[in-house]
Amino acid sequence: MKNPVKRLTVTTALLAVMALGLSGCQTPPYIPPTQYDPTSIGSAPQSIELPSATAEGPTEEDRIKEAARLTAGYDYAAATKTLSGLDSEAATAAKAKIAAARSKAVVWKDNSKIPHLFVHSLIVDPKRAFDGDDREQGYADYMVTLAEFKKMITELHKRDFVLVSPEDIAGLDASGKMKYRDIHLPKGKTPLVLSEDDVSYYEYMDGDGFATKLMIDADGKVKNEYRDAEGNKHIGAYDMPPVIDEFVAQHPDFSYRGAKGILALTGYNGVLGYRTSKSEYADSKTLDKDIAAATEVATALKKDGWVFASHAWGHINMTTSSVKRIKNDMELWDAEVRPILGDTEHFIYPFGADISGVPKYSGEKYTMLKNDGFSFFYGVDGTTPYWMQQGAGYLRQARINIDGLQFEKEKRGDRPVLKYFFDVKKVADPKRPTAK
Repeated sequence: MKNPVKRLTVTTALLAVMALGLSGCQTPPYIPPTQYDPTSIGSAPQSIELPSATAEGPTEEDRIKEAARLTAGYDYAAATKTLSGLDSEAATAAKAKIAAARSKAVVWKDNSKIPHLFVHSLIVDPKRAFDGDDREQGYADYMVTLAEFKKMITELHKRDFVLVSPEDIAGLDASGKMKYRDIHLPKGKTPLVLSEDDVSYYEYMDGDGFATKLMIDADGKVKNEYRDAEGNKHIGAYDMPPVIDEFVAQHPDFSYRGAKGILALTGYNGVLGYRTSKSEYADSKTLDKDIAAATEVATALKKDGWVFASHAWGHINMTTSSVKRIKNDMELWDAEVRPILGDTEHFIYPFGADISGVPKYSGEKYTMLKNDGFSFFYGVDGTTPYWMQQGAGYLRQARINIDGLQFEKEKRGDRPVLKYFFDVKKVADPKRPTAK
């Protein structure tokens, strides 16, 4: 089994800060698992199916409960459709509630002012992640703990942020032009995009207190597999996707019409915790089984409101890489990752290394990405609450890194932005190492 990254550690792989060019700011460095040079060798949220109490289908009570959930999630048209044909007193009252909620919704004032927060894989066991080895500093700098993330989303909900999908914000029209779309929310609610990078559960993370993969549990839900310090296996919510799924189930008003977030995938260590790369694991006896399992999980995630993005197969720097290197990398992603995740319009730059600064996109790299189906692009800027650029055929959005480096930046008062979303002092895990 070939593994080009085994000899690398997080610490040795960290890159220097790279200029993003947005308003002259610098891109915060964030955890690169590695750059892999290949030359050296998602969908909109869908409605949840109604529960079936009898052979004839969902009962009226089931339909009223589902309509209430859809209304809480601002999907008034779907809620109304769910009650179609019902004229009982209870159904009439439910329809009135839908109409009342719809009347309070207004169009969001400016789609170019929608923030985007992102994290990396969540640290489940800080004791193992922060154990003094050569990976500790990388984890402390570029990741947050499960406890921190849960506090963060609780505060976001309290502050009336609502998760939206990129396709809610904008989309290509019939002529291929990128157009903003209306987002209907009650006054006081603020749309927010959330994403997670490197959802591959890399080999270097083994034994350091992270989830090992995403999987389908006995109830058909997407959960994580996690092994504790004693090697015991646990199935539950140990990383962003199932944590958000459970939170939205409890608080449907935190999600706009079922939206969850964007998951950015590389390919060199496989995807979603499965070693699916045919070029890197050609000798694996479980390769076909891993591909099938990863495909099943990806399909379930998309059905439940998650969107996938390319993070480049080898996590390469798109700013400094040659066109040839990018082309080779994209061919590997198309061959090994796209068949599992499906087509996607979204590209999240590794390292936040965008192919352009403030100027609008043009040139060979953009043409190559566009021809491969990408229309939504994401860099990094931890100095402003939001940044968006609408081009003729694309939308570009800057993301704010939620990690130890940004926490320390906020504490220093260096162009703080997280204060708009949550209080870092209240969120920070006391088990986090002291800043160096």
